[in-house]
Amino acid sequence: MSSKDRRSPTVPAGEGKGVWLAALEQGANLLQSTTPLKGFDVYVVGFHPAKDDPQMQMEAHHFCRVVNDDFIQCALFDGNTREANLIGIEYIVSERLFETLPAEERGYWHPHNFEILSGQLIAPGLPDAAEKAFLKRLLNSYGKTWHTWHTGRHDGEPGNAIPMGDPMLMWSFNRDGECDPALEQHREEGMGLDTAKTREQRQSLVADAHPQEGVNVLRAQFPGASPIPGVVDVEGA
Repeated sequence: MSSKDRRSPTVPAGEGKGVWLAALEQGANLLQSTTPLKGFDVYVVGFHPAKDDPQMQMEAHHFCRVVNDDFIQCALFDGNTREANLIGIEYIVSERLFETLPAEERGYWHPHNFEILSGQLIAPGLPDAAEKAFLKRLLNSYGKTWHTWHTGRHDGEPGNAIPMGDPMLMWSFNRDGECDPALEQHREEGMGLDTAKTREQRQSLVADAHPQEGVNVLRAQFPGASPIPGVVDVEGA
């Protein structure tokens, strides 16, 4: 799987680093610990639409720490280079843990099966077999995602130079045709992907996919979108 650079679509507002900041950074590198950041070394890339405004869509680079078999926490960026902007967070829980949540809380958590089975979610740098084995572990899981900064889209849609407004609860795409084709194509070309091939390789996972809550949340917003095998809402199961 490709691991090509994806640069942030936005340069933050503000002036260059002054001497005092450069000195602070140097001191921090020598004397301070970054222990809480260690272990955020699992890297996956997908797309997020805002739940309340699904036309607001972004490519999201997840750098995650696997806490245990049921829980993962991720820092989200708009690229994978040193200049990438921190745009949000995502928590991922297993199906088992999701089922223990109160009904009201479940409405914050989006399903992951379409992202996996469609080939939309990728783990750059991993060989195909290792990527598939890892994503099989994520099958039937759920994510709770908040974006704090809309920096724009890699295909040219402008964003904000600094974080603006309230955090946005993000969702997952659950049908073909919900994600803007231009956004998908821009990543396809920029990262050297073959999503059709990836999808085909993952079809053996369909038999292990369970109906999930939240699959139909955005259905009315994308009336022309098409379902794929293995992605079913519990309401229609």
